[in-house]
Amino acid sequence: MDTPRIVLDTNCLLQILGARSQYNFLFSEFLVEHYTLCVSTEILFEYEEILRQKASPVAADLFMKVIARSRNVLRKDPYFRLGLVKQDYDDNKFVDCAFVCQADYIVTDDGHFDDAAKSPFPLFRVMGLDAFAKMMKSS
Repeated sequence: MDTPRIVLDTNCLLQILGARSQYNFLFSEFLVEHYTLCVSTEILFEYEEILRQKASPVAADLFMKVIARSRNVLRKDPYFRLGLVKQDYDDNKFVDCAFVCQADYIVTDDGHFDDAAKSPFPLFRVMGLDAFAKMMKSS
């Protein structure tokens, strides 16, 4: 069976990378290729920027190197804007990436994605980090 393809919102990435976080096991699941992380250049820039601010430049550099070398990273840049997230237009980069990568899920705890979750198009689910963690534990 194929591994699920996910787009990971930055708020969830920070929780997964936290060494004492209950969600840290999800980073280990990524490292052993139990899911595919879908990213675009725009998402990678945000990941790096926020990790430099919230963690450290060293942590940001290490994470970016892991992403660059991982076989279970699908990188595609969308050349369009679906505009499904109305409350925070910047969040559309995650929706657009999910669409172009044919992702199964956007993993986020950000309520701004409710508009995209209600849309019948494109075909992906928006799920919270708790739900994603439960899904990964059960598989």
